Amino acid sequence: MTHFVHSADGTQIAFDDLGPTAAPAVILVHGATAYRAISPSAAALAAAGGLRVVTYDRRGRGESGDAETYAVAREIEDIAALLEHVGGDAILLGESSGAILALEAALAGVPVSAVAAFEPPFIVDDARPPIPADYVARLDAFAAAGDRLGALRYFSLEAVGLPPEMVDQMMASPFISAVEPYAGTLRYDARIVGDTMSGDPAALDRYVPIPPPVTVLVGESTFPSIRSGAAALAEVLPDSRLVVVPGGDHQLPADDVAPILRSIAVGV
Repeated sequence: MTHFVHSADGTQIAFDDLGPTAAPAVILVHGATAYRAISPSAAALAAAGGLRVVTYDRRGRGESGDAETYAVAREIEDIAALLEHVGGDAILLGESSGAILALEAALAGVPVSAVAAFEPPFIVDDARPPIPADYVARLDAFAAAGDRLGALRYFSLEAVGLPPEMVDQMMASPFISAVEPYAGTLRYDARIVGDTMSGDPAALDRYVPIPPPVTVLVGESTFPSIRSGAAALAEVLPDSRLVVVPGGDHQLPADDVAPILRSIAVGV
């Protein structure tokens, strides 16, 4: 059953509340283009047992509303509204660019008990090229032209770093029809990542003041650049730990992550 909260600017945010209400709460923050209807992560985390998982459609996606103008602060307010729904005590679990949004929410003072950042797509070395300097402007131009497929292709090539032949295969897959309606929100995630995909590890210094403990999760089989970025984040944060998920890649493995979240809940 879909539930709704209203964010501070009045935008309606759709969410599911899964698992026992008395269990430790986890708010799942999806990455670029992902939303409840196409993501099995939350249900799998709840089914793994011992967790209450709130999963929501980020603004501009699924059943959630949107505002005329965008600011990262509005998405942080969305998270704050969901935290209030669960009673003010939750672990914030972000995946991919959603992990960066989770870090931004904690940095902004949303009083979560802990952050679990799964595979934030930081680029801190030469393991892969950084995103172009005009990345946000290009995505804005695609949105202004109504070219959602162009935005998805550009994102896949420049942000994900996939080779052209793999992007061609992806663009011909059924998956594209599920995310194409929300491709305009790629420019939201572009603003969330800011300069953290520039190749400069100093960009991560902004997260040093984050108050709650941060667990940085990275798949053993993920992209080398993401492994480097995860290690750099864990090194810069004073209250953090790096956990390598055996066999994992950029898709959140619920069965392996659920026990980690339960251990975080016990320790906070």
